[in-house]
Amino acid sequence: MSQATIYTGSAGAENTTKSDIETSTIRAISWRLIPFLVLAYFFSYLDRVNLGFAALTMNAELKFTPLIFSWGAGIFFIGYFIFEVPSNLALEKFGASRWIARIMVTWGIISALMALVNGVTSFYALRFLLGVAEAGFFPGIILYLTYWYPAEYRGRFLAAFAIAVPVSTVIGAPISGLLLGLDGAMGLKGWQWLFILEGIPSVLLGIVTWFYLTDKPEKADWLSAEQKAWLKTRLDSEIAAKQAVKHLSLGEALSSPKVITLSLVYFGFVGALYGMQFWLPQIVKAFGLSNAQTGFVTAIPYLFGTVAMILWARHSDATRERVMHVGAPMILIAVALAISSYISDPTMTMVALTFAAIGVFCVFGVFWTLPTSWLSGTAAAGAIALINSIGNLAGFGGPYLIGWVKEATGQTSTGLLVLAVLPLLAGILVFIGGHETKHEFAEQGR
Repeated sequence: MSQATIYTGSAGAENTTKSDIETSTIRAISWRLIPFLVLAYFFSYLDRVNLGFAALTMNAELKFTPLIFSWGAGIFFIGYFIFEVPSNLALEKFGASRWIARIMVTWGIISALMALVNGVTSFYALRFLLGVAEAGFFPGIILYLTYWYPAEYRGRFLAAFAIAVPVSTVIGAPISGLLLGLDGAMGLKGWQWLFILEGIPSVLLGIVTWFYLTDKPEKADWLSAEQKAWLKTRLDSEIAAKQAVKHLSLGEALSSPKVITLSLVYFGFVGALYGMQFWLPQIVKAFGLSNAQTGFVTAIPYLFGTVAMILWARHSDATRERVMHVGAPMILIAVALAISSYISDPTMTMVALTFAAIGVFCVFGVFWTLPTSWLSGTAAAGAIALINSIGNLAGFGGPYLIGWVKEATGQTSTGLLVLAVLPLLAGILVFIGGHETKHEFAEQGR
């Protein structure tokens, strides 16, 4: 959807010089919230995808086939899907500090319990429960940030929060590779140590969350009265402007063609994200590297993706353009994955996959500016959760697709070629949806 199709809510944005109170308020909010939320999401994402590294030794020890591994990786998202919308509505009702703390503690415990996996049944059960525990965290934070940031700031700060995704691999991949070297310590396998040592921090951080996060700006004793007043005025004006166009109820938001379109777009994006995330360590390991080397090499695409994510989000905010900033990286992902499937040279394969990662994280940093710019309150909570939950079903489909193709053909590269179809279709949907909505608004303006 183009900038013409969504409310950006930049009240007073025509002034090129921002007031001192605006600058100080945004700075205070950012220093208070963003580093902590990035840290929380870092461990959330690490606990979700460290399975890709555990698989380097766990699969052989437990005799898991590619298809069994794919089911285990993907069944997380079934539990995630079922409980996503209820969880986000609960956050709106009970407050961010309590609900996010609950999410973090339960997912940390279940992640650590993954060390107890001893067969297919326990593998599937714990992965499903991990999805149930984590449901609502990411869309909950997206909703939470709309309580604090006016629309014109959301692109860059959503990207700042989402930077935890590539950073969790940049840092977590080498750590995970090294933790596999603890094999035999205290009678535990390396992959068991990986789950335990990467699950404990989430529990501890969840406890801190209960006391640290502030639910709403009016409760923030770390903002001055003047800062609270400025923020309330700005956010209230944005909500009023959105509701003046059309006030969507929860039911209308969940059935809106725009929400469904965004859900399908996100589905294509997530399929590529997790297809790469769960299988990349095994692709790299096949180059003939050790577990520790695999960790460091796997981090390379995500390092470039981290830088690209921030720069691309800043450019999107500066130009106030969203469609191209979401659609073009989608096409890049598809092309890069397709090219990587035809390359056998390890270096060139990593170059292609690095471009795919750049595309993935450029999308990640901008995508959520679309739904948050024209929905508010309970409608926003439900719609954001619906988009995220439908999209995350591709977290099952993407890894399963590669596993199914690998088991059928014996080659992971063929799976990457098939996977490329998802972001390609998503990119096309973005451009079509943006064009149609622009036309719709043009008709309304006559």
